[in-house]
Order: sequence, then structure tokens, then C-alpha cells
Amino acid sequence: FQLVTMGQPIADFANVLFKEDNYRDYLEVHGIGVQLTEALAEFWHRRIREELTLDGHSVADEDPADVLDYFKLGYRGARYSFGYGACPDLEDRVKLVELLDANRIGVILSEELQLHPEQSTDAFVLLHPEAKYFNA
Repeated sequence: FQLVTMGQPIADFANVLFKEDNYRDYLEVHGIGVQLTEALAEFWHRRIREELTLDGHSVADEDPADVLDYFKLGYRGARYSFGYGACPDLEDRVKLVELLDANRIGVILSEELQLHPEQSTDAFVLLHPEAKYFNA
């Protein structure tokens, strides 16, 4: 399981920009916050693959040499987040947030089961070789 956040300061700054009708800067700050959150989630996903060993080898040893293959999800396993197609039930998020004690890193769950600050994401990571987002 993983839960990452960029924290409340970037959300607060984006909200100030929005309230000041500075929409372009708001969108850029919000966008970079969301992208940094996703990058942090990918970083920790990589760390999980590095730390898991099978037959004396790190699962990350199977990661692609070409960085562009990461965008094609060319590594072993997948990160699944609640509310998306593979696991649509947001109620399961409650269990993950409690298990990981999200409040200790400043993340709370709203009544609508959304993570706050907005620049946060949670997931569970499966490292099975056939774990993919779509198997068509």
C-alpha cells in the first residue's frame, strides 16, 4: 500500500491564485502539484520493486533500460487506486487511509471519500507479472 502527498502548502498557494482570479498561474501550479504527486507515487513504486527480491534478484532488475518504456508501463506490476475501473469502490479507501495512518503526513479523507490535500494519491501495488491496467 502507498499514500503520497505534496502537502497542504501547494494546495493553499493554488487556492490563493484562484481566489485572486489568476487562473493561468493557478492551473500551472495545480498541474505541477498533481504531476509531482504522480512522480512521487512512481518513485515509491520503483522503491517497492527494488526492495522486493525473488530468487535473489530485485524485481526492479526487470525494469526497462529505455526511460520511454516507463511511459508504456513496461515494468512489472501496477499501482491500483480506488475509484478507478479496476477497483471502483471508494469505500475501500477508508481502510487504506486508516491502515497507513494518513493523518501523520497531513492527509485526511473527506465525507465524499476524497483525499485532501488534493495533490495526494493512494494505491495498492501488485507485483504479479500479469498485473496490468488493461489486459485486452
